[in-house]
Amino acid sequence: MEFIFLAIGIALAGYFIGDGLKNFNNPTAKSVFQKWEESDEHELIKESDIHFYMGISKEDAKALVNDHPEIPHLALNGKSYYPKRKLREWLLKIGE
Repeated sequence: MEFIFLAIGIALAGYFIGDGLKNFNNPTAKSVFQKWEESDEHELIKESDIHFYMGISKEDAKALVNDHPEIPHLALNGKSYYPKRKLREWLLKIGE
């Protein structure tokens, strides 16, 4: 079992080192974390899953949504969806 974790660690290290060397002299290259952040630019969160994203209980998430109608959301066919990036920005803004 230890060999599996060792193999996974070596594979990940190889990937990150290779990606870093590939972009070593490229100042405009994006890091892995920036690439992941871009991937959730258009990702939508269902209203039933918003509490997972926020890290709060379902009841607290429901109260937050009801208390703040300005929360960024899309209403499609009677269901609400929350753009992940805009929701993150909104949460950071109200947390200030």
